[in-house]
Amino acid sequence: MSLAKDATPVLKAADMPEELQYNVFELAGKFSQEHQLEKDIAQLLKKALDEEYGHTWHVIVGNSFGSYVTHEMGFFVYFYIGPKAFLCYKSG
Repeated sequence: MSLAKDATPVLKAADMPEELQYNVFELAGKFSQEHQLEKDIAQLLKKALDEEYGHTWHVIVGNSFGSYVTHEMGFFVYFYIGPKAFLCYKSG
């Protein structure tokens, strides 16, 4: 899948292997193109990550939010696609 130019992920912070980051970016881009509601995008992305990499993933998608989270080492990424911020991390 190729993302539109305005849908290029902009990485802000990560503690995750590049291959996993790339997969998260691809999934986030795909679900963002298919759905408008942030809660739907977050739900689909969480389900996909749980299935692919095991439980328990947490996904937050939105235009404005703050966070402070504890995550498993190697399973955290924060990035933007267009105006939407994505926070994905594994914990538990």
